[in-house]
Amino acid sequence: MKISYNWLKEYIPVNYTPEETADLLTGCGLEVEGMNIWESVKGGLEGVVIGEVLTCVKHPNSDHLSITRVDIGKGEPIQVVCGASNVAAGQKVPVATIGTKLYFGDKEIVIQRSKLRGELSEGMICAEDELGMGTSHAGIMVLDPSLRPGTPANEYFGIESDRTFEIGLTPNRSDATSHIGVARDLTAVLNVRSGASSPMIGIKFPDVSAFKPDNHKRKIDVVIEDTKACPRYSGLTILNVTVKESPQWLKNRLLSVGLRPINNIVDITNFVLMEVGQPLHAFDADKIAGEKIVVKKLAGGTKFVTLDEVEHTLTAEDLMICNMDKPMVIAGVFGGLEAGVTEKTANVFLESAYFNPRSIRKTSKYHGLQTDASFRYERGADPNITIYALKRAALLIKEIAGGEISSDIVDVYPEPIQPVIVSLSYAHLTRLVGQKLEPSKVKIILASMGMEIQEEDDRGIKIRIPLFKTDVTREADVIEEILRIYGYNNIDFSNEIRSSLFSSRKPDPERMQNLISEILCGNGFFEIMNNSLTRSDYYSGDPVFTPGKAVHMVNPLSRDLDILRQTLLFGGMETIVRNRNRKMPDCKLFEFGTVYSLAGPEQKSENPLDKYIEEKHLALFITGREYPENWNATDEPVTFFSLKGYIHAILQKLGLNLARIQSEKTTSPHFSYGLELFIKDKKIAALGSVNKDILGKFDCKQEVFYADIDWTILLQQLSPKDFNYSELPKFPEVRRDLALLIDSNVSFEEIRALAYSVEKKLLKKVGLFDVYEGEKVEAGKKSYALNFILQDDNKTLTDSDIDKVMEKMIRAFCDQLNAQLR
Repeated sequence: MKISYNWLKEYIPVNYTPEETADLLTGCGLEVEGMNIWESVKGGLEGVVIGEVLTCVKHPNSDHLSITRVDIGKGEPIQVVCGASNVAAGQKVPVATIGTKLYFGDKEIVIQRSKLRGELSEGMICAEDELGMGTSHAGIMVLDPSLRPGTPANEYFGIESDRTFEIGLTPNRSDATSHIGVARDLTAVLNVRSGASSPMIGIKFPDVSAFKPDNHKRKIDVVIEDTKACPRYSGLTILNVTVKESPQWLKNRLLSVGLRPINNIVDITNFVLMEVGQPLHAFDADKIAGEKIVVKKLAGGTKFVTLDEVEHTLTAEDLMICNMDKPMVIAGVFGGLEAGVTEKTANVFLESAYFNPRSIRKTSKYHGLQTDASFRYERGADPNITIYALKRAALLIKEIAGGEISSDIVDVYPEPIQPVIVSLSYAHLTRLVGQKLEPSKVKIILASMGMEIQEEDDRGIKIRIPLFKTDVTREADVIEEILRIYGYNNIDFSNEIRSSLFSSRKPDPERMQNLISEILCGNGFFEIMNNSLTRSDYYSGDPVFTPGKAVHMVNPLSRDLDILRQTLLFGGMETIVRNRNRKMPDCKLFEFGTVYSLAGPEQKSENPLDKYIEEKHLALFITGREYPENWNATDEPVTFFSLKGYIHAILQKLGLNLARIQSEKTTSPHFSYGLELFIKDKKIAALGSVNKDILGKFDCKQEVFYADIDWTILLQQLSPKDFNYSELPKFPEVRRDLALLIDSNVSFEEIRALAYSVEKKLLKKVGLFDVYEGEKVEAGKKSYALNFILQDDNKTLTDSDIDKVMEKMIRAFCDQLNAQLR
């Protein structure tokens, strides 16, 4: 949210610099995430001065250029070559001196001393579009002849310069969504700094005492059919207004906080919104059929076209502002196409209402419409400010757009919302804060925040909470407000140090995750973090996932974020495609993330959270080239075995013995081919080439290899010990090679598992160093070249020992795998 420093100073006497003000705001919980310079004219016309044209003669080498001598108020007159046809001696003109920066859209031009057709030019006499003050380029600007040469142009034109604060507003701070709301916090901080001996600083609210109806020519009635969704609705009618461009001061205020001026009526409603935090809506009164406003919900499926000319299909929960014939506005969210104020509008009906935050939030999220009004309504507006905001806007409309207030304020408020009363114990305050705060300072803070003290004694006070403080409902909330304004940095923590000891379970999940993250990053991977919310379309028709186990959002942020993810695959594919579309086809990515599903109906529990299943997974994605593009590197693509190597490296780093891991060909439809890895019949991972149907769904035209590791199950298989030490071998290892002719459907994993089952003591490692299929090998067969590492921890192996082991394994290969020795 943007807040203007100049605008803020209209309500409180700020004697601090913008930087100091930003520190004060951040210290009281309104974190200033950034500050920007805003100028009503880009560059602020720095370096542009008023000059007097002393002489003007034709350029000897050009038909359309003139050579002028210009007095700029200091030193000798300068020579300026000018191409405008209306330049003449005796004129007062704006002159951009050497070094001045002028802006033409996004292009910046620096004025330099130069020669034009052989004649020296030491500046530039400007037209209004060159200064950024208009669009005309018909000629140079000719100014008031009484002006003094050398006068800065920004002083003459009244160029405004401002600093804007980017405030990271938390969702609970509905009271700080306006300049007066921010000013309230600032005055509280300043009052605490001043102390009880100084007079309290108050907010200077704009005066609306002059408000009164000019006549009663036109009253528009209001009917609220759903008082739960709309507890209060206020409005009034203003006739004979003139809709036109807003005055410059009003446009500057809106532009400084990032709002685009539209016309004087709409701009005033936006101005009041940013001033007091109350959204307003202006209707063309002549388009309110039946002279009546009806606040109600319509049947689901009703079509409605908003101001941006987009048709929306309403739900039965959308609150609408209607006339007697049809809907005009999605309440608190977006105006309709037909009832808004245009240049032809002469009569206006102003709306100032309080809507239920939950209702607005549902509608805003469902339709994907995030507006300045919905931003405030869904956090909780102040129901007591609707009348003040109406009066403020009405007086501004009379001042800027003319017209006459032609009705009393219509205020429908059937069940007024009552403020919360909270009791504050000084003892509880001291206990939670950690030190005793003087009651006088506490009262200053509460009074500055608009909290009224109802009762008081030595033990504490009873406080009436204003309705704009929607997040303050308990004693702890009041203490938080006091501490926020008092300043966390002002709490003395030096008196007592408290600490606690705790032990984490072994193996430490966070430590293991960081360890694997570092290994992957060291191997050229980048970590990604995708949204847990995703599109339900990804899962429709997918045979892997059961529709009944999906966790759907009740109030989705958008139609693309309506379900919790059940796999990390689709988010990773989105990232790969995004990178490919930006000319980065080579990707090595990994993500630690949680996947979600519903437990089956057999899960019976009183705890509603037990019906949800959350599992931590690790996903790896590789695609494109194996190595970065380089003059001495080949364009070798990544392969399935590249991914398998990374998976084995991860498992070994976690201390797992690869000999304990069984593998099977995957049957998952997510893969074209691949493996599933098991430890004690528990699946810990699946890896392979992503199915072409999934690649097609994401319009990905290159092969992607993906691995999904069940991180939760994997950690359960790890030893609780941090390290396992063993003595270095005293006796040498021996290598023996075998060449086997086997059936094509026999995998290396089957051979390896069989070898370990035959020889459990001496066999340390099995490796595959060559595979051959082709000539001299019969159809349906393949040749494997294998190595076997043997070692005895207690003696040196003899040839006899080695031959016995090899004969056992060869016999097992021949009998169980139909292998032949080559």
